[in-house]
Amino acid sequence: MTDDHGWLRELVKERAMKDEFMARDPESPFVAERIPFHPLKYFPPSPRFRVAARLERREVPEESYLRTNRDGQSVMRHIGDLLFRVGSRECRLRVYHAGEGVGTSVFVPFRDASSGKETYGPGRYLTLDLNESDEYELDFNRSFNPYCAYTDAYECGFPPSENDLPVAIRAGEKVWAADRNPRTPNALLLDRVRARVPAKSRPLPSPRPTRGSRARARVPKRLPRTRSRRPRSR
Repeated sequence: MTDDHGWLRELVKERAMKDEFMARDPESPFVAERIPFHPLKYFPPSPRFRVAARLERREVPEESYLRTNRDGQSVMRHIGDLLFRVGSRECRLRVYHAGEGVGTSVFVPFRDASSGKETYGPGRYLTLDLNESDEYELDFNRSFNPYCAYTDAYECGFPPSENDLPVAIRAGEKVWAADRNPRTPNALLLDRVRARVPAKSRPLPSPRPTRGSRARARVPKRLPRTRSRRPRSR
């Protein structure tokens, strides 16, 4: 691992460059969708969340499908699992390769005990470049939000349930805005469904009994049962 002072300078520089990109670049989701931008929010840098990790590769990569915020599927190749510790807790995360065009870069989506509170509920991302030793520094201070955390104009893959960490990762990017922070991936999809339902088809609230009227017991009605673009990362 790099020395703490050099690591901190590099991290601060990276965050400033990302703010500049998000504020001005035509490919920024804020610029493309004309969303007012304010600097991204982060936890204070913490060396505690820089951990040594080992990649346990699969003999044969397995085709996997990550559910997306549009209820579609993002096709990935599960190449193995990263094994590491956060404090006293042993953890593992599935690692995915997006296929042609990304070289040796791999994708690590995850959720943790801070998701849906201080951080984006559907999850955050890390990226790594594969090496021959399969030994890595996993730096959660560099974890970032998918573009769908800022706008619904982008399709993003959710972490699988196997990548739900049992600890709070209070490092890296925080949630962009309180009104864009569903607690879970399912909550995000439910919000999108509700937004598509016409107002006149939504059930009206039941009237409250007026004073002096007799409240009737209500019998619950039976409720009806009710390939996409790859996730973009920066």
